[in-house]
Amino acid sequence: MIANVNSIETFGSVDGPGVRFVLFLSSCPFRCLYCHNPETWTAKGAERLDAETILRKALRYRGYWGKEGGITVSGGEPLNQIDFLIEFFSLCKKEGIHTCIDTALANFTTEGEYFEKFKKLMAVTDLLLVDIKEIDEKKHILLTGKTNRHVLEGLRYLSDIQKPVWIRHVLVPGYTDFDEDLRKLRAFIDTLDNVQRVEVLPYHDLAKPKYAKLSIPYPLADVLPPTKDRVENAKRILKAF
Repeated sequence: MIANVNSIETFGSVDGPGVRFVLFLSSCPFRCLYCHNPETWTAKGAERLDAETILRKALRYRGYWGKEGGITVSGGEPLNQIDFLIEFFSLCKKEGIHTCIDTALANFTTEGEYFEKFKKLMAVTDLLLVDIKEIDEKKHILLTGKTNRHVLEGLRYLSDIQKPVWIRHVLVPGYTDFDEDLRKLRAFIDTLDNVQRVEVLPYHDLAKPKYAKLSIPYPLADVLPPTKDRVENAKRILKAF
């Protein structure tokens, strides 16, 4: 299988446990207002690489991973290239590598061929980092252009099969930092039996130069990063430790 690859990070420390080889795939159905990787929205300009070639690249760095590290596939939305993921992670598991997907579950469904492929993928996936953009559906649509129903359905399924998950929530002032919604998000997380960790990621505007380079207007030009107090408040409500 051939993947549309946006970039590769050989020494990732924030994309799962330990030190990780991080593969960023192109294409995503969401258009998050705060997206820090707008260059991954489409496959335009992506490098096309096959699974075996990528694995050979990754294995050069295996000595740095230690007992906890491994390979994380991010994006974009990596599940847009699910056929590649199945093949790639199958090769990884033959090498005894810990596999992780950084996803928003944007296109999850329990229907048809996709669900059968998703089940095959989960058989070779050790961990998922799932970004819940907003628990309120209307606000989620405003923020991403899409509903969050697939996201929540996917998380419920992952809980049913006891697949380990880390929940991530990007805290954006005026968009995702409402106490009422944070409490609803925590209540939803409490219904899941597989959440190992909850992370609050403060919004930043470091992607502005990328938008300028791509001639895309930056949607949140007037939004400042959250204050330390608001970040701590969110961590407290979400029980993020």
